[in-house]
Amino acid sequence: MSSSTNKQIVQHIFDELGNGNSAPLIESLAEDFRFTVMGTTKWSRVYDGKATVLTELFAPLRARMAGPIRNRPIRLVAEGDLVVVEVRGNNTTAEGRAYDNAYCNVIRLEGGKLKELVEYCDTALVDAVLGDPAETKAAVR
Repeated sequence: MSSSTNKQIVQHIFDELGNGNSAPLIESLAEDFRFTVMGTTKWSRVYDGKATVLTELFAPLRARMAGPIRNRPIRLVAEGDLVVVEVRGNNTTAEGRAYDNAYCNVIRLEGGKLKELVEYCDTALVDAVLGDPAETKAAVR
């Protein structure tokens, strides 16, 4: 796919995330999707496979938030199969704490599907507000 097509796909996904609609993101994930959260937080690791991303990253994150997760795109740059998107979150935890992180996501697409996403963000904010995903997963069960 062309750079402009890949950019349009990612633009649509993040426009919808900005409105609190995660369905286009979930639908666009390849089965062998890889999500890497950079840094040294308890959330930081490589999540391999769509099922793992959904259960070990997205579900605990969603459980921590009050209302839909909203992350709006600021700017996108595309070259070949890569799209880089600068993102700003506008979220509140279930405990009422602001979680308005700033992100830089490097996304690789293949055949119109997201194959890989590497996320860079304010890791101090992650530690301060999100806590341990294992504790969140245990509480959700």
